[in-house]
Amino acid sequence: MAIHFTETQARILALAGADLPDTEQPFLTIAEKAGVDEQTVIDLLTDLKGRRIIRRFGATLRHQKAGYSHNAMVAWRVPVERTEAVGEIFAARPEISHCYIRRTYPEWTYNVYTMIHGERPGQTDEVVAELAAITGIDDHCTLKSLKELKKTSMVYFK
Repeated sequence: MAIHFTETQARILALAGADLPDTEQPFLTIAEKAGVDEQTVIDLLTDLKGRRIIRRFGATLRHQKAGYSHNAMVAWRVPVERTEAVGEIFAARPEISHCYIRRTYPEWTYNVYTMIHGERPGQTDEVVAELAAITGIDDHCTLKSLKELKKTSMVYFK
């Protein structure tokens, strides 16, 4: 079911979906740019989050610029009955920015994915070894990043 937004709501969402203003009151700054009051912005975002249309609102770390230049996507083969528990262990690690459960295929049976960031060579391998030891999941495939070609957030409104 498609959601229809007013022109004002779409303008607010476009501003809120971009980089947040680096101000003491970012929602007020968004409101001023959208031509509404701050409470209108807060109410819209609160309503959409409450209805689970927006899952979360947070900052995106540009890990390469922050010094985390050793990165690896690790695909794990986790028994289905353990995916939630193992995923929670993985997601609790500060080196992991993304943790997903995904569908498997006959030719690719890995079902849990983690994006691990390290500051130095070998650090992602150390995290993988620690997680394997903690969870007992040693069937994994590490895909190391060689070069970042694109990193942008999704844009739903312009």
